[in-house]
Order: sequence, then structure tokens, then C-alpha cells
Amino acid sequence: MAKMIMVQGTMSNAGKSFLAAGLCRVFHQDGWRVAPFKAQNMALNSFVTKEGLEMGRAQVVQAEAAGVEPEVAMNPILLKPNSHTGSQVIVNGEVLGNYSAQEYFTRRKELMPVVKKALDHLAESYDIIVIEGAGSPAEINLKENDLANMGIARLAKVPVLLVGDIDRGGVFASLYGTVKLLEPEEQAMIKGMVINKFRGDVSLLEPGLRMIEELTEVPVVGVVPMEAIDIEDEDSLAERLNRRECTGGTDIAVIRLPHLSNFTDFDVLEHLDGVSLRYVENPEELGLPDAVILPGTKNTMSDLAWLQENGMADRIKKLSAADVPVVGICGGFQMLGKRLSDPYGVEHGGTMAGLGLLDAKTVFSREKVRTREKGKLADQLPGWELLAGMETEGYEIHMGVTRNLGGCREIMRGQGEERPVLGLGNSSGTVIGTYLHGFFDAPGVAERFAAQLADRKRGETEKPQPIPVGRDWKEYKEEQYDRLADLVRRSLDMKKVYEILDQGV
Repeated sequence: MAKMIMVQGTMSNAGKSFLAAGLCRVFHQDGWRVAPFKAQNMALNSFVTKEGLEMGRAQVVQAEAAGVEPEVAMNPILLKPNSHTGSQVIVNGEVLGNYSAQEYFTRRKELMPVVKKALDHLAESYDIIVIEGAGSPAEINLKENDLANMGIARLAKVPVLLVGDIDRGGVFASLYGTVKLLEPEEQAMIKGMVINKFRGDVSLLEPGLRMIEELTEVPVVGVVPMEAIDIEDEDSLAERLNRRECTGGTDIAVIRLPHLSNFTDFDVLEHLDGVSLRYVENPEELGLPDAVILPGTKNTMSDLAWLQENGMADRIKKLSAADVPVVGICGGFQMLGKRLSDPYGVEHGGTMAGLGLLDAKTVFSREKVRTREKGKLADQLPGWELLAGMETEGYEIHMGVTRNLGGCREIMRGQGEERPVLGLGNSSGTVIGTYLHGFFDAPGVAERFAAQLADRKRGETEKPQPIPVGRDWKEYKEEQYDRLADLVRRSLDMKKVYEILDQGV
């Protein structure tokens, strides 16, 4: 059976996912077969496995760092918020249903066998399991039937590393308070503390480290400095979503929808020279960009109503009329059509008008589409000649089916035997949409997309630039995982971490 270690945090965004991914990479480099695990994840960034099952992207990142194929047992429960008080609950990769927070809270105990089965499966297949907690273990109002933190630590009898974020201030108070709010037997399971996001001279921190060790009787096993390592952010707390201003070059504006999902679709665009990618929430921020992207969303109809109410919908339509390209991904693609219909009450219920930028309609169904696809862009692609004939790949996660009403061009088809339509566009090419998450990740796609926008900006009278050669995005991510492992080795007492792993609780 696998050895296990758990990473818990004093709060959300303390760095649990980051440190867990780093440990996965270190153990992988040391020759172990490693799996990540998070019993319950709340996030709108999700992924489709080879089996067509849905899981949180944070565990996908950790699986990539561990050099293994993601599987749904690594994240058996995924909560995707679709309102202020409710979520779609996904169990073992499939939709269980939509539940209010109160309804889900009363049912959590029923899901513990699901969690145990997933963890047992991983324990039989791997040498080491790195378990990530959620939020804080000291949420005393939520401890009953806990599926995320100490409930899992007790179930698996696993030692815990507690992570605190010093960048927000009050790290010693948060570490001490978290430990002391736990039951004595839970406190005994915390075998080490880690201070994350440190800036400055660590020697000045030393007296505080010794004092917190004395107060909690838990050793500090490392101080991780703030360092620019580029791995995917887990959720809507990501700092990149706060970028509002164009910093020069090609200006791409992504609409920050209330239920924004899978914003990692645009990570590769952020890394291109000469591209400024920003997230906007109101018409005043939108300005006059070189392209507008409507991203994925967990609640298309609700977010479309938000666009219409705050004036963003009218602004996008005016930009499109002025030949500014508008691109929709998944839920954003659905919004581009003329009508959205929800006969089964999957989202909003009823029928509502879309933006009307594509001659298409979407009908929501009870069954969720979850599939990986390889796509090929059309050989004739007006407005996007640099992308014509290119191959890409990604995955679909959506509840609706979008159909061409006759006035759309098919811009992309799948490459399998059935060759499904994966994208539609208007006749001029200024409006395009696809269900394919990860569309920009294939080598050359993001670069050519940005180059096409730059050519439009330069105008027809200027000399076109050479077609850019795309970098290997997967190779880039591997480099970042190695950098993360190096940071963890430099910052943590890995000998002590291995001792904790070997000794257990």
C-alpha cells in the first residue's frame, strides 16, 4: 500500500495546490510512482479524462507534475458553483445533480464510502499519494462529516503539513489559531508547518519560527520564497484575473463572467510576446480591444443575462459590427447564437435571446457532454487564413447542443470517424466559436491567432509578418514543474519530509 502525506492550509489560496504539485514532482524525480488526491474540490476549472469523466484541473496539474495520466479517482468529488448558494455536484466524474449548500452539507456523510474507495484504488496502484486539503481545517462550523481536511486525514491515518501564507500577513496567528482550533488528536497529526510566499531575508524570520514551534509543538519544515513559477491557477482567486489594463501590443479582452470557468484556456496567450491579455467586467473597461473572448461559464444563461443587464452585451455587438473579432469558447460559444433554450430547467429554464452574432441556437439537455477531441480547422478560413488547416486538440464539457441554423460556416471538425462539428463562424470570420477547451494549446495555434490579429491591426497596405513557429506548450509546462521541484528542494527540509512520510501518524 502507498505511503501518504497531506497538505492542508490555514486558508484558501495559501499555496496547498502549489506545494502539493511540487512534492509530486520531487517524489517523481526521486523514482517513485506518485498520485495526487483531493477528495472534494470546489472549482470551475475542470478537465475530461481519457474515459470521458470530469475532474478538477488542480489534480490534473499535480498528475502532470507526477508524470502520470490523470484519473478521476484523484478527485472523486467536484463541486462546480452555479449560483451564490448552490453547485453542480460531480461524483466519480459524472453529474450527481444540482444541490444547495444546505442540501449538500446534509448528504456529505453518504459520500465518504466514495472517497474511501477512490483512495484505496490509488493506494493499490502507486507508491506515494500526496493528498491536498481544501480551504482550512479550522472551519469549526463545517467539521461535521468533513470530506476535505481532517476527516480525510483521520480516514487515511495520514500525516499533515500545514501551509500558511505570509504574504497576506498574520501568518503566525493563522498557523497558531488553526492548530489550536483542532481537536487534540487532530493536532497530533500535524507533523510539520510550511510558510509560503515569503519575501526578504529569512534570517529575520528565524526568531518567529522558533517561537511558533514552541507554541504549537510542531516543527517548521520550510520557508518557501515568493518565486515566479508558472503553473496553472486553481480557481477564481487567481491574480491574473485582476488584470484590467492593456500593457501594449495586441489587446485581447476576456470577459470575466460571474461563473467564469476554465480560464486556463488562455494561459498560452498570456505568454506570447506582443500580446496583452486582460479580464474585464464592465463596458467601460472593455474599450476598443483587438479581439474579445467570451470564455466558458458554469451558467451560460445567467451570465448572458448579466451581460445584457450591465450593458456589456450591447458593447460587444457594437464592437463586432465594427469588425472587431469576437471569439466564444464553450458557454461563450453558446452566447454568440440567436437563441438559447432550456426545456428541462438544467440552468435557467425557458428560452432567451443570445447575442445574435452567429446564426445558431443552443438547446440544453439533461446529459453532459464530456469528451476529448482532436480537431482540424477548415482549409478555407476567411479572416483567419493563418489558422487554416491547422490541427488542435482539447476536450468538451457542456450541457447543451449548438446547431447551425444555416447561416454559419463550419470552421472546425473532429478528426475521428464521425468528424463532429467542433466550431462555427460567421461568413466574414469576425465571429467564431468552439466547444473545444484547450483550443489554443496546440503548437502554433496561439501564435498564429495572435499574428492574425496583429496583421488586421497593421492593415492590408503593410507588409505581413512571417508566420510564427509555435512553441511546445507541454514542454514549457514540464520545465515549470522542474523549476517548482527545485524550489521545493531548496526551501523544505526534504529529509524531514521523507521522515514524516515514512513514520506516518
